[in-house]
Amino acid sequence: MRMIGLVGRSGSGKTTLIASLLPTLRRRGLTVSTIKHAHHGFDLDRPGKDSFVHREAGAKEVMLVSDSRWALMHEIRNAPQPALEDLVARLAPVDLVLIEGFHTHRHAAIEVHRPSEGHDLMWREVSDIIAVASDESLPALAIPVLNLNDTEAIADFVLAKAENYVPART
Repeated sequence: MRMIGLVGRSGSGKTTLIASLLPTLRRRGLTVSTIKHAHHGFDLDRPGKDSFVHREAGAKEVMLVSDSRWALMHEIRNAPQPALEDLVARLAPVDLVLIEGFHTHRHAAIEVHRPSEGHDLMWREVSDIIAVASDESLPALAIPVLNLNDTEAIADFVLAKAENYVPART
C-alpha cells in the first residue's frame, strides 16, 4: 500500500480536500482508504443501542454488521493511542491510504493552508511536510505550493509522492 498525509490547522479544509480527492482517485481506478485523527473523543454509538450496551459492559471490541457495511469499534480505555502503523495494518489492502491529521507522525504529508484563516504554516525545514496546498499565493518556500482548488494536480502530486508502506500483518 502507499500512503500520504494531509495536515493543517482546524478549519483549513483537510476534509474538504479529501472529499474532492476521493472521487478523482477512484475515477483513476484506485482503491482508497482513509484514516482520520480526531482530537476530541467521539462516539459512533448511541446510548440504548445494543452495541453501546456491549461496550459499556466491558467488551474490548464490538463489531456492527449490516447488509451494507460493517464497523469495528475498539475500546482503548486506559491504553495509549495506537501508533499509526498499527492502525494502517488493520486496514484491508488498497492502492492508497489518505491520512488526515497525525501531524506529529513521521510520514510524507501535504499541508492544507488558507492564509485567510490567520494561522502560521505548520511547515518547517525539518518537517515531513513535502508540499503546501493553498487557496492563495504564498511567499517562496523550499517545497512545492499546490493550488488547493486544482484537485487533479493535487491527485497527480499525491500519486507521485505517496510512500510505499507494507504493514506487518499479525
